[in-house]
Amino acid sequence: MKKVIALSAVLVMGALGMACGETATNVNVNAKPANAANTMANAANTMANTMANTANTMANAANTMANAANSAANAMKPAANAMANTAANASNK
Repeated sequence: MKKVIALSAVLVMGALGMACGETATNVNVNAKPANAANTMANAANTMANTMANTANTMANAANTMANAANSAANAMKPAANAMANTAANASNK
């Protein structure tokens, strides 16, 4: 949520900068709003890519932990089964 608010703030500041900029008097000045818009779009894309990379990194970490938990559970199954079988066999005698 913080990143969405930050992105919104960046976009608002860019829009204000374009709206309150200098009066266009020649071709070079006319290019400024387009350059500012491109800069804002690039910043938004960079932020979106960063958020996607962060989400992927977190998902990979979660998958690694899940795999470790599954491996540990699988490693413990033979011992758990042996204890359950021993208890069951003892009660049958």
